[in-house]
Amino acid sequence: MEKLIEQFSFGLFFWQLLLFIAVLLLLRKFAWKPILDAVEDRESGIKDALAAAENAKKEMQNVTADSERLLQEARVERESMIKEAREMKEKIVADAKDLAQAEADKMIKQAQVAIESEKKAAVADIKNEVATLSLEIAEKVIKGQFSDKAKQMKLVEDMIGDIKLN
Repeated sequence: MEKLIEQFSFGLFFWQLLLFIAVLLLLRKFAWKPILDAVEDRESGIKDALAAAENAKKEMQNVTADSERLLQEARVERESMIKEAREMKEKIVADAKDLAQAEADKMIKQAQVAIESEKKAAVADIKNEVATLSLEIAEKVIKGQFSDKAKQMKLVEDMIGDIKLN
């Protein structure tokens, strides 16, 4: 029986080994290949997802850098525009001051000319008035002096005396 057990166990072992190899071959052909393909597909999918995530990260860094650069350029341009506006304002104010000063000088000169002409006209009027009054006074004095004979003679003697002294 021992021989039988030995034969039986060797025969059983042989058939089990043969069945195991057949199952392995079948599994390899029908199960492992699809499983390995699925694992490889999943692995490549994960690699692609990681690569896409890395690309997205790089793209995000590029976008962030671009937006930071654009923001910096906008700040510089804003500062430039503010500086230009200030310079333009200062120029406009200076031009307005210069124009106002020139206009004021012109008005002052016109006022001085007007005052001078009014002064000359007033002096001429005063001279005319004084001359007229002087003539009227002289006429009254002369009429008063020529109406009296004694006064006329005394005036002639005084004038002759003045001429001799000179």
